[in-house]
Amino acid sequence: MSKFSLTPKQIVQELDKYIIGQDSAKKSVAIALRNRWRRQQVTSEIRDEILPNNIIMIGSTGVGKTEIARRLSHLVQAPFVKVEASKFTEVGYVGRDVDSMIRDLVDNSYNIVKSEHEITVREAALEMTNERIMDLLLPPLNNPDKESAEYQRYQTTREKMYAKLMAGDFEDRQVEFKVQEDSSSSAMMQIFSPMGMDDLGMNIQDMLGNAMPKKKKMRRLSVTEARVLITAEESDKLIDEEKVQHEAIRRAEQDGIVFVDEIDKIAVERGGSGPDVSREGVQRDILPIIEGSTVKTKYGTLTTDHILFIAAGAFHMSKPSDLIPELQGRFPIRVELENLTEDDFIKILTQPKSALLKQYTALVGAEDVKITFNKDAIAEIARVAFEVNESVENIGARRLHTIMSKLLEETLFDLPNENTKSIKVTKSMVTNTFKDTMADQDLSKYIL
Repeated sequence: MSKFSLTPKQIVQELDKYIIGQDSAKKSVAIALRNRWRRQQVTSEIRDEILPNNIIMIGSTGVGKTEIARRLSHLVQAPFVKVEASKFTEVGYVGRDVDSMIRDLVDNSYNIVKSEHEITVREAALEMTNERIMDLLLPPLNNPDKESAEYQRYQTTREKMYAKLMAGDFEDRQVEFKVQEDSSSSAMMQIFSPMGMDDLGMNIQDMLGNAMPKKKKMRRLSVTEARVLITAEESDKLIDEEKVQHEAIRRAEQDGIVFVDEIDKIAVERGGSGPDVSREGVQRDILPIIEGSTVKTKYGTLTTDHILFIAAGAFHMSKPSDLIPELQGRFPIRVELENLTEDDFIKILTQPKSALLKQYTALVGAEDVKITFNKDAIAEIARVAFEVNESVENIGARRLHTIMSKLLEETLFDLPNENTKSIKVTKSMVTNTFKDTMADQDLSKYIL
């Protein structure tokens, strides 16, 4: 079963490996992902009428909104892009235009499809690469007579050298060859568009790149390094570029997922003025993209009707109802993420596959030192993090990174130390590290 056809329960199980709690958010995301697969199994004409139910996740910073998006990008075999709503501006203002999120999505789709095609032509590309490397190691004869003794000796030598090449005997040998440069037009076009060429409606960079001759530069590299560059060139020759672009557009249209973070930053109260007008303008610019519109990209034109949009925001200074009604209606599913508790912090420290304690154990282990945390120490770390969040500002699980960094600061600074082979972190060690900072509320604001 492919990752994209995982059942909702299986998707939640995968997310559980990295994210603690937030069951309702995981369930909503899992159903939305499975519905993408279900829609594709529909064969009748109603298939085009089945639109994705976009999701908006509401919760404080550090509770897992972005982590859910990050894990989704690894979990699904589908084009995925994460953008921040605050980076966009209304048309006519300085900043990124909203169409760029779709162009980024298509870029991601193109890279996925091209990687798949590169795998299918890899063996043929490697054979062609080895032949080119052999030509560099032993240049071909000019207008050879295939019946001559010279040509026979050349072929014998080439066969012997090819066998050595396959055995890896020439990997450190230096070869000189021409490498194609493709940055000639991009540097020049930065003058016209400092924000990057992809933010222009028309891809002028590609137009100039095709019109101007591509330069080649002589490089001297080892056979190992040359193989990487030559294989990429040979793969490009074997891949049907038009087919890749067509498939990239199709996948972005049918399977694409756009995660819009910080959407609360563009929410405004009714009747606002000044900067509020620009934020409302961004909402009105985003609206057609989510409703369904046509966007031009350098790979072709696509429609956004069936792209799944997942938005997230803390909504501390605003609320979802401050979004314009039309935009609210395009996010029918709302999920509120819960603030993390002390018990959640204990689980976050120990249970996920990439738990923070496991990360620090690996870092210290790189110095051939074993570090262990007893249960009381873990509970104390969780307590300190929770209390600082309550007394200073709640930044969720991110507080654990601050606490762990402060706790192990001296340890990480002193290593490597030939007299230290093991470290045991105890409750008293945690308590002593933070007792003065915890007692001084003003100091904790700056240190923790």
